[in-house]
Amino acid sequence: MNRPAIVIAGPTASGKSGLALAIARAFNGTVINADSMQVYDVLRVVTARPSPEEETQAPHRLYGVLPPSVNCSAALWKDMAATAMEEAWEQGRLPVVVGGTGLYIRTLMHGISPAPPIPDEIRAHTRALLAEMGNAAFHAELAKRDPVMAARLDPANSQRLARAWEVLEASGQSLAHWQSLPMEGAVPARWLTLALDPPRNILYAHCDHRFRAMMAQGALDEVRALLDLHLDPALPAMKALGVPELARLAGGTMTEIQAVEAAQRATRNYAKRQLTWFRHQLEKPEVVSAQLSERIFDEIFAKVRHFLLTPP
Repeated sequence: MNRPAIVIAGPTASGKSGLALAIARAFNGTVINADSMQVYDVLRVVTARPSPEEETQAPHRLYGVLPPSVNCSAALWKDMAATAMEEAWEQGRLPVVVGGTGLYIRTLMHGISPAPPIPDEIRAHTRALLAEMGNAAFHAELAKRDPVMAARLDPANSQRLARAWEVLEASGQSLAHWQSLPMEGAVPARWLTLALDPPRNILYAHCDHRFRAMMAQGALDEVRALLDLHLDPALPAMKALGVPELARLAGGTMTEIQAVEAAQRATRNYAKRQLTWFRHQLEKPEVVSAQLSERIFDEIFAKVRHFLLTPP
């Protein structure tokens, strides 16, 4: 397929959203969110979604489109993103997909292995069982039923433990079997991938500064509103960066200084993991390793212009 699309990947607080908006404004684009937490409607501040003013400067899609009670899988997001891209192309616009969720981006560009549908009752039972047993005992029980998949999983990762159990319950087959099947559902497009890889010291300083700014913008009130929904703590939205720490602050088990420092540390660690993932998983990206500046923007615009003008 010859239709062009841009992907902007990189760690949190690296300037992806600002770059995406600049490209969308310069090249008649639509910004499409690829951040697994920015899809939720109640977490604008905590997830650093674009501001309402920024959203008026170019079309933005898939921001705040789901309630936090929904578990937004890569497959669900990919279907929504494919629709948003098709809409952009029909309008003569350039899709600019931006985010730090590597699995979303990989699924969009390369597809995903098929998986069975999970009935709501199995999902609810699995979450309740995990909460009752605890991770270690749940992992041990999974190892008895599905030793291959259990050996691949970190016992501390509740989400993946539950997923492996759900698939086994729903299909009678290991998640490892489903993952071995050919990937399907990639969106056909001509891709230009931009990977932001800023200097670590600058990135970590941005992480710390941004969380302090979030606190000033009402992040704690946002988390209190989320807690008032009394959702399953295993849901992805409940684990967004900053939410667990601010939940403890709201509950009186952390001071504000402790919560901010813990959230900043978690954000820096997440950024480090994102950098590692993108360095090994993206295929032939245009790497932007310098701090974003007017000069760097000009260089990136030149790459985009060349990409759009080069015959497929």
